[in-house]
Amino acid sequence: MANRFGWRSAAPAVALAAALASASAAWAGERLDRIMEAKVLRVGTPGDYRPFAIKEGGGYAGHDIDTVDAMARELGVRVEYVPTSWPDLLKDLQANKFDMAVGGITRNVARLRAVAMLPGYAPFGKVALVRAADKDKFKSVQDLNQPGVRVIKNPGGTNETFVLQNLKNAQVSTHDKNAEIPGLIAEGKGDVMITETYEALHYAKADPRLAAAFVGAPLTPTSWLGFMLPADDADYQRVMSFVWDLLAQRGTLKAIDDKWLR
Repeated sequence: MANRFGWRSAAPAVALAAALASASAAWAGERLDRIMEAKVLRVGTPGDYRPFAIKEGGGYAGHDIDTVDAMARELGVRVEYVPTSWPDLLKDLQANKFDMAVGGITRNVARLRAVAMLPGYAPFGKVALVRAADKDKFKSVQDLNQPGVRVIKNPGGTNETFVLQNLKNAQVSTHDKNAEIPGLIAEGKGDVMITETYEALHYAKADPRLAAAFVGAPLTPTSWLGFMLPADDADYQRVMSFVWDLLAQRGTLKAIDDKWLR
């Protein structure tokens, strides 16, 4: 609308900008406000990836579980764990089924385009879990990528992506329960499980029938794991990043690393 001097008034634009800013501010803290008011942090995890998160009996245990518990104590809330799966992990988080996803989740560009992630921890590379009797057979990706090699993969994660991209000549099958695959390899029902450094070391230590191959020279460049957060609340992300940094500075995160990853 022009005023009596012929100038167009800026009032409507200013009012619209103020309204948008107000709406944005109100939305920004909505998730954080709900968590603090309900005193509940909903955490999704597949719960099948040792040593980060494994479902045991009526609860969960592992590196990420101890870390989440420490974060929740700092916030003054309790944790409510929500079952999910690797194929559904991202869409369940985006569908607001939980406020955080944990359990050995690789930080990568594809995920960070869709969600937020806390700082990286537990540097790793892709390795292979094989039978101890076969450990000298596999020295390269080419050794794995042979028609006679039976590879068992878990669907929905970066391990599956590696298998599909690099082991096209192998006999590839899918098993939905990640935590059961090491046992299948040990029993001779498969030859190779592609996983990350820490999971391979865990199972090789727990079962003398198994060996972790390529640990000294992983099949991929180094990556880091991270906790996923929804990207709908800047205040929530800021507070959770602060809590993570606080626990790091106090030495709490190192103590959890030492317990589960050393």
